[in-house]
Amino acid sequence: MLLRIFIGESDRAGHRPLYEELVMKARELHLAGATVLRGSLGFGASSRVHTAKILRLSMDLPIVIEIIDSKEKIESFLPILDQYLKGGIATLEPIQVLHYRSSSEA
Repeated sequence: MLLRIFIGESDRAGHRPLYEELVMKARELHLAGATVLRGSLGFGASSRVHTAKILRLSMDLPIVIEIIDSKEKIESFLPILDQYLKGGIATLEPIQVLHYRSSSEA
């Protein structure tokens, strides 16, 4: 299962960026993997465009967090996500994992 979370770069969890807090929580729960992607252009519910263009540098670029694991483990993470997510969007998608191992296992 893929949990995809769309937030803004300026979203916080206390003194820490929200994306960092969510990835660390996923790691604590031993979820299979998480990646944070920083977007160069996007908009959300407010329709306000956030961009990385030099002339209009945004301090709140789009952030996408992707977390993968089994359906059960992702579903156990959802109440934690609910505690932190005040805005943004979260989606769930079934996925097919083709390859999963660390580079030290190769």
